[in-house]
Amino acid sequence: MKTETIEIVDRGRGLQLSTNRITVQDLVPYFQGGCSHQEIMRWMPSLSAEEIVVVERYYRAHQSELDEEDREIRAHVAGRMRQQRLHFPEEPREVRLARMKEVLRQRQLERSHEGNSGGQ
Repeated sequence: MKTETIEIVDRGRGLQLSTNRITVQDLVPYFQGGCSHQEIMRWMPSLSAEEIVVVERYYRAHQSELDEEDREIRAHVAGRMRQQRLHFPEEPREVRLARMKEVLRQRQLERSHEGNSGGQ
């Protein structure tokens, strides 16, 4: 029985395993956090221990570059989240509840008017 060689390849989504769609960057936070291979397999059950070894070996050989890329990704995501909060600012719970109650009251009024006008 021939086993498939596990390599790091680029298929247009960034560097990933030749045997799996998991990218190297998907695993960087786990390596940064010192997670064991068992922990990684618990969170990503599609990965084998052999695949994790290949990615970790690549990560260790290119750690500073991959860590910098991870920082850039996190900064980009944080920036997008800040931008979304500007469009959808968080409201205090009381304000949100009052707004929702008013919407409900308006809908109930509309329904009651629809019911009354149907019989006239």
